[in-house]
Amino acid sequence: MSEETPGFALQAISFDDLEGWKDDDPSGLFEVMEACRRQISEVKAYRTGSLGLTAQDLLPLFEAARSARISSAADARAFFQSNCRPFRICRMDGSPGFVTAFYEPEVLVSAVPDENYRFPFYRRPDDLIDLDEGNRPAALPDSYAFGRLTDGKIDAYPDRREIDEGFLAGRGLEIAWAESKVDVFFVHVQGAARLRYPDGAIGRITYAAKAGHPFSAIGKLLIERGEIERSEISMQAIRRWLASHPGQVDEILWHNRSYIFFREVPAADLNAGPIAAAKVPLIAGRSLAVDRLIHTFGFPFFIRSENLIHLDGGRPFARLMLALDTGSAIVGPARGDIFTGSGDQAGELAGTVRHDADFFILLPNAAAERFA
Repeated sequence: MSEETPGFALQAISFDDLEGWKDDDPSGLFEVMEACRRQISEVKAYRTGSLGLTAQDLLPLFEAARSARISSAADARAFFQSNCRPFRICRMDGSPGFVTAFYEPEVLVSAVPDENYRFPFYRRPDDLIDLDEGNRPAALPDSYAFGRLTDGKIDAYPDRREIDEGFLAGRGLEIAWAESKVDVFFVHVQGAARLRYPDGAIGRITYAAKAGHPFSAIGKLLIERGEIERSEISMQAIRRWLASHPGQVDEILWHNRSYIFFREVPAADLNAGPIAAAKVPLIAGRSLAVDRLIHTFGFPFFIRSENLIHLDGGRPFARLMLALDTGSAIVGPARGDIFTGSGDQAGELAGTVRHDADFFILLPNAAAERFA
């Protein structure tokens, strides 16, 4: 092992050691690599994670991809084999990696509230500010990336319960209203959604900011209370439990104090995925959310999970993906969230992904020399 960082290390391996690599078809990644190249070169470079890999480390790979002639899966694999070296991400405690999945829900909404449409999606409030080492109050842990500025004083922003109980009412921040508080909650978890209005119009929202409080999984809470067996936990199981216990919905949802604010984005191309934190569209089955405090957007990851078989027709999941997104629950060096697509069918696929997985990161050749 080499290039150790707290809690994990990278181990150089060969492509022959990547089980499932020879059956993968990563040819669909070249378009999004070009989108990432433009973002880095023309707009803003991605923030460097603690692993020390930079957006500049990616540019030789992305430049090579521009001129590559890819006409088959074999061509695509050969490109990565020529331009990258694979490294296994090894946790020091010996534990395996872990993957879940996310999708872009579609929610029925109204542009105006009424007796049915009562639960809003909010834009970012103007009193929510970004926190860093220069302005974070001593009372707020380092995990708080946002706070509230009031009369020159910074403190914690109101949490989910306070906002649900009306803290933001009357400020004109509502994008649209949904019929179900549970639907709104799960859009917060996913970070993006398509909004279908009564006249058939489709809008799109994506993550803009959050109140700042840590994410607390309600599935874990229901397991700890003995309401759902650990082996049975899924998004679908949680929704069924909430539907059958309407009097406890607020209590359970308020356990997760984290609250998400959204921004509207163009919905012109509904065949394209939502815009990710990396500022490029997500690709179903090929986009991965990672811990951005450790990893840098744009890097290729090969993920293999022996027991995750329902995404690939009964075969173990083994795919090359790009790190394009992040999330409050995605914490750790070998922790990922797989984007499964948009709509109900994608939600059915995503809701039951909770599997151990092996994580490998592909480093462009020049960057790999620092770790080899």
